[in-house]
Amino acid sequence: MAITQGFHHVGLTVPNINATRDFFVDVLEFKQVGEVPNYPAYFLSDGTHLLTLWQAVDPDKAISFDRKTNIGLHHFAFKVDSVETLNTVYEKLKTTEGVEIEFAPELLGGGPTQHMMFYIPGGIRMELTAPAK
Repeated sequence: MAITQGFHHVGLTVPNINATRDFFVDVLEFKQVGEVPNYPAYFLSDGTHLLTLWQAVDPDKAISFDRKTNIGLHHFAFKVDSVETLNTVYEKLKTTEGVEIEFAPELLGGGPTQHMMFYIPGGIRMELTAPAK
């Protein structure tokens, strides 16, 4: 048994904290559960996991992460309850400002689980996975 017991939260530094918060609240239906206005930071939850968003101090001078050449977060993933939900989210993401879809829902490693990859507003890579039923 590992010493750790799952993750407590994932923290992301983003170039536009309000746009990223709006994405998680409006598109993925997270709830905002706290904030620190003078930091600034938002705390969001899907009811199971906590996501913290931190505003980059000078986003115009920030260097975008390249998952193939930088050390750090390659992507983060959340699961959804079904392939139908995954497809519904995919359709919503296709028209969401600031989202870049890397690939549409497809089988993960030969299936039956499906997944998709996209970039959230601000350019951080995210994956959604759905179990086959």
